[in-house]
Amino acid sequence: MSTSEKYDRLAEGFSEREYAAPELYSERRADLFVELGPRLAPGATVVDLGCGDGIMAGPLSARGLRYVGVDVSEQMVEVARRRYPGVEFVASPQEEYSPPDPVEATLCLRAFYYPEDRIAFFRHVSSYTTVKFVFDFRQLEHDAPSVIADVRAAGFTEIELRPFFTPQRRALPRVALALLGLLERTGPLALLLSKRFGRVFCSASKL
Repeated sequence: MSTSEKYDRLAEGFSEREYAAPELYSERRADLFVELGPRLAPGATVVDLGCGDGIMAGPLSARGLRYVGVDVSEQMVEVARRRYPGVEFVASPQEEYSPPDPVEATLCLRAFYYPEDRIAFFRHVSSYTTVKFVFDFRQLEHDAPSVIADVRAAGFTEIELRPFFTPQRRALPRVALALLGLLERTGPLALLLSKRFGRVFCSASKL
């Protein structure tokens, strides 16, 4: 079964099944996206590769950014369009998508590993991204040094990492999330913990 066929079957109710608290989880990811790496001006365009059912459209639009979602699954794109009428969504493999004009930022959550040639994919994103490229990964599956090496090989020179410890499938009270947010900012300690828990967000940019 192809990736598009797999996610076509999962499209209806995807975020509600994948996340214990979909809105809160997407809000925390949006905050980290905005904070990490170079800041974006109001009205900047963000292309979300592997956007799924468009869970990030709401919080990023609410932060004054123009959102464009891209997903290989046509059914995911249809669900996203119903969820956010008027927002642009495109059905396309992420490694083949090119926006009509350069965009300030590209986001890729839980999806950067689908293209077979990772460096080629990063280079393609670099070709149309003017400010920053933000993606996430689990160190249990992709160790940080190898990911950083591929990002640099693709032409990005400025790299910033920050762990993300919000549980995907377990809802926590806001006070616990606030404490996790503080832990995420402890630098080397947080990165060490992320080898066992959570994910790592990477912001890649060029001087």
